[in-house]
Amino acid sequence: MMTDSQTLACACGQVKMRLAGPPVASVECLCTSCRAAAQILQTLPGSPLIVDDKGATALVIQRKDRVEIVSGAQSLRQFRLSPGAPTRRVVASCCNTPVFLEFTGGHWLSFYTGLWPERARPPVEMRTMTGDLEDPSVLPDDVPNLKRHSLRFYALLLGAWIRMRFRNPKFSVEGELNV
Repeated sequence: MMTDSQTLACACGQVKMRLAGPPVASVECLCTSCRAAAQILQTLPGSPLIVDDKGATALVIQRKDRVEIVSGAQSLRQFRLSPGAPTRRVVASCCNTPVFLEFTGGHWLSFYTGLWPERARPPVEMRTMTGDLEDPSVLPDDVPNLKRHSLRFYALLLGAWIRMRFRNPKFSVEGELNV
């Protein structure tokens, strides 16, 4: 359960972030891009598993204006599947912990749930991009399994942006992660 403010850290504790307020949503993404990036990032020494046995990447979406990098920003490295990819995944290079992913121009960050202790992880609300799977019928029906992003998903993001007064804070990441 999320409190008003919480501090998350990479596996070694060097990179710390403070998140304020409730998340926008907690999702499992099954898009081809998340699965491909996970296969690459999971090869880094000490990297935890990013996808589960369904091929899903669990993420907690947080407004950018409610995120503060408290320490270790110099250890953050960005990774893109291709040079022009609109999504960057950010990893703590000190211990190869995936931290968040960001869409170019997005007003939110999607934090990897591995940053939370298992008992404190926000519960999954929906699975997105299940249409990218070869056979989405194998997924459990415990939460909505959305073929793409739904109107509700976009409404949650738009509502967050409205509450942010249409601001879009920038998160600078200095280095590249070359894998």
